[in-house]
Amino acid sequence: MKMLQDVVKESRWWTCLSLLLLCIGFAKSSEITFELPDNAKQCFYEDITKGTKCTLEFQVITGGHYDVDCRLEDPDGIVLYKEMKKQYDSFTFTASRDGAYKFCFSNEFSTFTHKTVYFDFQVGEDPPLFPNENRATALTQMESACVSIHEALKSVIDYQTHFRLREAQGRSRAEDLNTRVAYWSIGEAIILLVVSIGQVFLLKSFFSDKRTTTTRVGS
Repeated sequence: MKMLQDVVKESRWWTCLSLLLLCIGFAKSSEITFELPDNAKQCFYEDITKGTKCTLEFQVITGGHYDVDCRLEDPDGIVLYKEMKKQYDSFTFTASRDGAYKFCFSNEFSTFTHKTVYFDFQVGEDPPLFPNENRATALTQMESACVSIHEALKSVIDYQTHFRLREAQGRSRAEDLNTRVAYWSIGEAIILLVVSIGQVFLLKSFFSDKRTTTTRVGS
């Protein structure tokens, strides 16, 4: 009898874990990292139902001063969000009507540096983990544990994304600094070589014999 109870508990835990994975896998979210060339503009479209809560979050990972222009429009072309030269930001809104919403990232102000941009566009909220989660009835101990694990997993995913972006940005800054140090070292070496050669010729001119010729003018 005890073995049967253990099997039932293990089966329930596997069911709970499957529900967690399904909820995480089917959350509607567009998460993309893309290259944005200089003097370029990239737009994305998302069909959204009226009354849906959405969140747009973006961050510039590499390139220039790590800034970009962002613009969000509804299906009627009304600007919901517009920021210039932002390194990162987050904007939450509720769709006022059905249709395709457009959000664009622009690097048109940059003349020679391209950017790498990450954005996460979340549409709607996660469905309840259990059908009776939003009801007045209390959750069982196992259901409460599953909900806690689900929230903890979402937090872990957010932290992993955050630290992944920070690591990529830090690597880009370190490589850029390494390139500048290398160029500066090469420039110093060239300047030192030119100064050394100049000093050699200058000292040589001090010790060289100067021959003077005297011309006698006769009447």
